[in-house]
Amino acid sequence: MSTSAQGVIRAQIVAALLRDGSRVLLCHRSARRRWYPDVWDLPGGHVEPGELPGAALVRELREELGIEVAVPAGPPMRQIRTDAVDMRVWLIESWTGTPVNVALDEHDDIAWFQDGELGELRLAHDSYLAMFTQALAVR
Repeated sequence: MSTSAQGVIRAQIVAALLRDGSRVLLCHRSARRRWYPDVWDLPGGHVEPGELPGAALVRELREELGIEVAVPAGPPMRQIRTDAVDMRVWLIESWTGTPVNVALDEHDDIAWFQDGELGELRLAHDSYLAMFTQALAVR
């Protein structure tokens, strides 16, 4: 947790933008979810007390997608801050295993999307589309 300038405690979130060539992997949040229901989101989750953000990302990807990634060596590609959330997003292009929806209580689907398909999706955050487009443009 971190505290904003207004004294509000923000949840520490880590997320991965998994890129496989010209596509990105997104998870569809179940309509039953309390926060951000029925939208497409990045895989990831909360940093646990005492846990480093990179280690949290490795754990979350294992728990949600059944894949193994290395702890990110560099800074996140993007940081998104709201009144309630401090989220770090890393670009991940290498992993071991095939992503599958392991977190059935959180997501009702996962899918790969090309750049042209992303604008038609209900996304969890307004800044995602520009971030996805930027990540897919870099080769």
